[in-house]
Amino acid sequence: MAKRFLFFLLFVVVVLCGSINRAPAQETETETKIRVEVDMVQLNVAVMDRKGNYVTGLRPSDFVVTEDGIAQKVATFGEGNEATRRVTSNGPDREHPGDRMRLQHGSADSDTSSELGSELGSMMAGANVFILFDTSNYMYRGFVFAQDAIAEFVRSLDGPDRVAFYSYSRDLSRGATLTADRSQVLHGVRTTVAGDDAALYNALLMTVRDAGQNTGRKVIVVFSNGPDNASMVPPEDVAELAQSKGIPIYMISTREAKLEPVSSTVFKRMSAATGGEAYFAKTWKQQQKAFASIRNDLAHLYSLSYYPQANPNRGWRSITVKLVGDRAKGCRVRTRNGYRPQSTRVSAETVTPASGVDSAQGPPSSN
Repeated sequence: MAKRFLFFLLFVVVVLCGSINRAPAQETETETKIRVEVDMVQLNVAVMDRKGNYVTGLRPSDFVVTEDGIAQKVATFGEGNEATRRVTSNGPDREHPGDRMRLQHGSADSDTSSELGSELGSMMAGANVFILFDTSNYMYRGFVFAQDAIAEFVRSLDGPDRVAFYSYSRDLSRGATLTADRSQVLHGVRTTVAGDDAALYNALLMTVRDAGQNTGRKVIVVFSNGPDNASMVPPEDVAELAQSKGIPIYMISTREAKLEPVSSTVFKRMSAATGGEAYFAKTWKQQQKAFASIRNDLAHLYSLSYYPQANPNRGWRSITVKLVGDRAKGCRVRTRNGYRPQSTRVSAETVTPASGVDSAQGPPSSN
């Protein structure tokens, strides 16, 4: 009996010692962080008075932006070629150090939107200008004059504007990708030759896609002499993509296109829908004036952006920009009239406070 008791006592001691020596399980506190990516909608806005003069010196508080009738809060603001500033909650016109930011129509994390100014850095003043030149067989007459007008336009762009030069007939040719080096662009202009059918809308669609991959302000300037007779893409699709990307399209054409009612109507509608302008130049001098007018327009555009308020509409959304106050009387506002939003992207992350390392739980998913 005594031996059984001693054996039982020894067993209890061994179990207790093992329990004491065993290291306690480390409990790691984790939390799940949901990141929602939303689209910042960028607007290029021209404001003109009754006489057709540009209205300058406006402030964010002078603009009222609505999307499907829902009032929006202006997130960033800039005028002309000045760098865009973030509109802070401390006041619509107050700017703090580090609050300048680079605009983009693409996605940004909603939980860090208040820090975008410092994270993205300064936006280069001016715009990214994509020039698309018609080198089809419609351009045999006046080809050299058109080259001269485009070259003069390229040389006249001030400051740090970056320029890309594309040409098209049946296919698109990227003569100079986006660059601040004017000599590269001018070389692309001078080495173009005319010939073959015209696939304007195919080429324009690819130009819009290229432009949309860049941050900051983007505009497309098209010089086209006649109708499209080789595209597989309808102009409505091109216009909708440009609207959704926030890219104004300026159309310069000649008297030949003006005489072709279908092309002239499409050119007018596409430019109006995207916030650009359409010009029909009868002479070389008028072509030069059209390019000068576009350059002047770029120097006076207001750049506004906003994060869309909650809106159940996942289809086409209408945008309206109006002025308020005394300076609104008699003014005409020109900008794109809407866009189709991209799918909202949501991702989950596991955050470990002790290590400070985020572990993503799979790629973002689309709704």
